[in-house]
Amino acid sequence: MRIRAVTPEVLVTELADRIAAAPPDGWVRVALDGAPAAHPGRLADDLVAPLRLRGRATLRVSAADFLRPASLRYEFGRTDPDSYYSDWLDARALNREVLDPLAEGGTGRVVRALWDAASDRATRTPYEVLAPGGVVLVDGALLLGQGLSFDLAVHLWLSPGALARRTPPEEHWTLPAFARYENEVGPTGFADLVVRMDDPRRPAVFTPLAD
Repeated sequence: MRIRAVTPEVLVTELADRIAAAPPDGWVRVALDGAPAAHPGRLADDLVAPLRLRGRATLRVSAADFLRPASLRYEFGRTDPDSYYSDWLDARALNREVLDPLAEGGTGRVVRALWDAASDRATRTPYEVLAPGGVVLVDGALLLGQGLSFDLAVHLWLSPGALARRTPPEEHWTLPAFARYENEVGPTGFADLVVRMDDPRRPAVFTPLAD
């Protein structure tokens, strides 16, 4: 692997070009995976306008709107890293309500949000229809390796030191979950594209060496 430094603007342009190059008759389901400190939601937001300029209807979804109820997330306490790793996200609901309807032969009818974690109440939004050729951008942490149906997975990688520095002290209890993710899933090998985000002003794209 080699690392190619880019600007944030070039990163967005290259990603938008890659997504828009997909066949126009089917949907494109894109994961923007990364720890909160890597700001995957920010990159997802930045892609919306460029994709629409390229003729792709685009829908933004956050995995944070598909969490399980607090009674399940906090069964072993509010700061249990193992629960954060395996029990917070309702992956089945995210597949059912967003990703599976955008598979080949799907209906295109999706729900943008299902659960409000702050109020711990269901917040099912009205169904929306994404036209064929449209793109859904899903941001979140720990998304890969749990059966979510993505067509393109982008992983925003942070070195352990950068992850610790850029994670607020009150959230350091999540760090063992990300270490476990690295060891058990290996997102840098799982993703279609890996971007190093130690310095968000200077992202770097991992590319395979030519044979």
